[in-house]
Amino acid sequence: MQPADLVSGVGGLLRVRLDLAYDGSGFSGWAAQPGRRTVQGVLEEALGRVLRIDPPRVTVAGRTDAGVHARGQVCHVDVPATAWAAAPGRSDRPPAVALLRRLAGVLPADVRVHGVAEAPPGFDARFSAVWRRYRYRVADTPYGADPLLRSFVLWHDRPLDVDAMNAAAAGLLGEHDFAAYCRPREGATTIRELRVLTWERTADGLAVATIEADAFCHNQVRAMIGALLLVGDGRRPVEWPATVLAAGRRDPAVVVIPPHGLTLESVGYPPDAELAARARAARNVRTLR
Repeated sequence: MQPADLVSGVGGLLRVRLDLAYDGSGFSGWAAQPGRRTVQGVLEEALGRVLRIDPPRVTVAGRTDAGVHARGQVCHVDVPATAWAAAPGRSDRPPAVALLRRLAGVLPADVRVHGVAEAPPGFDARFSAVWRRYRYRVADTPYGADPLLRSFVLWHDRPLDVDAMNAAAAGLLGEHDFAAYCRPREGATTIRELRVLTWERTADGLAVATIEADAFCHNQVRAMIGALLLVGDGRRPVEWPATVLAAGRRDPAVVVIPPHGLTLESVGYPPDAELAARARAARNVRTLR
C-alpha cells in the first residue's frame, strides 16, 4: 500500500478513488482469499483487465463480512499514470468516465462501481475516513419477510418494541472499549466511538437500525443489534446491553446475528486539506481518554 500522503503522479503512480455497491450474498466477504469469490478479488481482476496491467491492490474503507452488502463502499487504488491516461482508448472521454464505463462492461452484476475520480492529495480510503454508516433491516411480521427483500432483511419471529430498543441503544453511545461486542484480533484495539445507534419503523413496517461510528471492530455491529433485538422482544431489560458493555467481556447471550440484513450505506471524509492529517492520526493505537 502506498503512503497516505501520496501525491498523484509522483513515482509514476496515480491514486484513484472508487465508490461502489455490491450484493454480498454471493461473496465470501470483501477481503481476497485463495479459492474464494470475494469483492476485492473480483474488483482487482476487473481493474487489471480494463487497464491492461497486473491486477492492482485496492485499499477499502471498511472490510465487510461474508453476506454483508454495501451501497456506499469506498476504496482507492494506485495505478500507473500511463495506464490511467490510456483508459479512454480512442474515445474523447475523460479517463474517469472511460474507466467507469469499462468496469461496467466487465464486472459481474452483483458489483457496480458508480464513482471514479482522481483522489486528492493525502486521500486514503481506510485511514482518512472519519465515519462509517450502516443500516440493519428487520421484519417482525408473523408471516416473515417480503420474498423480494429476503436477501436484505432479517426475519425476527417475535414483535419488536422500537422505543425499548432506542432506550437500550442510548446506553451504548460514546467512546468505549467494545470488547464485549467484538471478536478480538491480535494487536487490534476494540476502542471505538459510537456516534449514532437509532431504530425507526419505515413505511413498509420494517424495523431499521442506523449505526454510525468512526470505525467498527469485527462483528461489532451484528453483536450489538443482536443484543438490542433481545430487548425489543422483551427477553432482556433495557439496561442489559449497557451492562454487557461495562463488563468488558463477551456474554454468551449476545448472538452475532446473520449478515444479510446489514448494509454499509456510506463513508464520510474530512475536507481535502485535512485528509493526510486524519490518515496519520488514524494509524495511532487508540486508548480511552
